[in-house]
Amino acid sequence: MNINLIKFNTDVGKTKPENIVHADNACPFCDVANLTGILDTDGDIIFLKNKYIVIEGADQFVLIEGRECEVDMPNYSREKMRRVIRMGLKHWRQLLTYGKYEEVLFFKNFGPMSGGTIRHPHMQLVGFPKLKSELLFDVEELRGLVIAKKDNVELNVSTCPRVGFGELNVVVEKGGNVDVLADFLQIGVHYLTNFFRKNLHSYNIFFYRRAENIFAKIMPRFATSPYFVGYNIHFLPRNVPQIAKEVYEIYFSEDKKIIFK
Repeated sequence: MNINLIKFNTDVGKTKPENIVHADNACPFCDVANLTGILDTDGDIIFLKNKYIVIEGADQFVLIEGRECEVDMPNYSREKMRRVIRMGLKHWRQLLTYGKYEEVLFFKNFGPMSGGTIRHPHMQLVGFPKLKSELLFDVEELRGLVIAKKDNVELNVSTCPRVGFGELNVVVEKGGNVDVLADFLQIGVHYLTNFFRKNLHSYNIFFYRRAENIFAKIMPRFATSPYFVGYNIHFLPRNVPQIAKEVYEIYFSEDKKIIFK
């Protein structure tokens, strides 16, 4: 089969800390004094090696977004959001140019349906010495109905969703402003967790690269459609134009827009 088939170490997986379902469990990212493998810091943003290597043959890293545990991207100031994204992109690019990895995945899990185990806001980077890059995504999944565009950065609603509903994309063309990328990501996460669907507590952000362009997909997470899981059928929802209009009015129209300080 023409797929990326990667071995997962279930023995290590059983030892990973978890405090999303069991919220009373201790948070390892709050215990900064006992963190090991720290590679870089920017104030309270910490980039470090992952202690729990569940992906065999890969190197795993964590970007802890800050000291506060019960907050997330919608709560950040605009400058804090930009610092987090700059730090993540810096290390993503460094790992890609290191020469050891054929591909480096860069993503964020948040919430009980996201595939994550730790509530504390963080992102992950995983370096693979061997991985078929052409199988990771299709550029069409990152195209969509344009909501806003600034400094060679576009925010859109996917018209060819990877899974189905409410997928927002940010496209950074060559020379695009990464601070605008951060701003659009913050808007996307804020919209999904406040306006898109009541009680949406989970999402992912996936970063991709193709030629000199960067793409990011903000994906709301809920029970995944059996049509997709079982048959790889993607749904195109009828409300894509409505979502684009709503996001524009909330965040970009002069009379209504929300401004992140």
